[in-house]
Amino acid sequence: MADEVRLWNTRPKSLDKYIEDYLLPDTYFKTELKKAIDIICSFLKERCFQHTGTPVRVTKVVKGGSSGKGTALRGLSDADLVVFLSNLQSYQDQIDRRSEFINEIKKQLEACQHEQGWMFEIEFEKTRFPNPRVLGFRLKFPGISHSMDFDVLPAFDVLGQLTRDFRKPDPRVYIDLIMESSWNGGEFSTCFTELQKRFLKERVTKLKSLIRLVKHWYKMCKKKVDSLPPQYALELLTIYAWEHGSRETSFNTAQGFRTVLYLIQQYQQLLVYWTVYYDFEDEIIGNYLRLQLQKCRPVILDPADPTGDVGGGTRWQWGRLAQQARMWLSAPCFQNLDGTMVEPWKVPVKQTLDGRKGFFLFYESVETFPTHNLVQQGRHPFHNEMPKEEESYCTIL
Repeated sequence: MADEVRLWNTRPKSLDKYIEDYLLPDTYFKTELKKAIDIICSFLKERCFQHTGTPVRVTKVVKGGSSGKGTALRGLSDADLVVFLSNLQSYQDQIDRRSEFINEIKKQLEACQHEQGWMFEIEFEKTRFPNPRVLGFRLKFPGISHSMDFDVLPAFDVLGQLTRDFRKPDPRVYIDLIMESSWNGGEFSTCFTELQKRFLKERVTKLKSLIRLVKHWYKMCKKKVDSLPPQYALELLTIYAWEHGSRETSFNTAQGFRTVLYLIQQYQQLLVYWTVYYDFEDEIIGNYLRLQLQKCRPVILDPADPTGDVGGGTRWQWGRLAQQARMWLSAPCFQNLDGTMVEPWKVPVKQTLDGRKGFFLFYESVETFPTHNLVQQGRHPFHNEMPKEEESYCTIL
């Protein structure tokens, strides 16, 4: 409640400072989280599958979620790690065998938690699903002050090793995806984690700060309203608002925030998508996209996965979220010093032909985690050099 009152009463000109003071992760905590992720990446490469009956090769481990995209909020000590395995050779393999690999990861984590060179305490999340998609656990490492929450997800490596200037996958990747996902769109979104990351990370710093603010507001709403649309939908909506309303490296944060709330209120008309990684050129993909765009609105397609509609039509309580957005329009955080209210950017509720191509000011390189064999070197993981800023990708060759 205190967080809500604080944001409500923050004046428009002070929103940037609010984000800096309350939402940006501090350097010390980011460093600790990166240390923990480096240890788990090393575990997955060096230890986890070394003694299985069938050789298992980890091709790469990619950090997804907010921490991977560079939009994490302060105090949230969690990381999603997508483990790409050469033994998963199709989308169907991912469904059929993921529990096998999840069980092996769990078994090896339990076995090595007290071994010299690793040493951690672990608590696994319970799951009610017979074929879970994710292994969730909490770890406490010596030398790290906070417990860290991890979600590890085995995935089919459909994209392979991406190059720095990589733009679009081969259309066959999406054709196969469409054929496999007719029953459950978004089921294989983990296979496209790298593209999801790039779509968000390749953005100006202030836009990421606006995304943090929107996520913070969303989390406050979620405490009061059930069955809200996924957070990812609001992240994409924020990018959409900026692309059509600003495109500037420096902009009025209150205006951007106000625009996102405006779009939420127009949820019954929203049609948001991009053709950055897939488009209408291939007949099969094009026909599928046309069907997706004819669905009940809101439609917000995952830019990396055309089968993932995170708008969801009537699946989630967009109406309840719109009520919250409407209530916030009278908040002092949208009131100028002269008493007038901040105006939203002029943004269409339906994607334009030019807008669907996306707008990027720069492209960041993909960085790699260190993958030294820490145990064989007889060194404790914390004796490594400090991780570099924004490390988020662990390539295992």
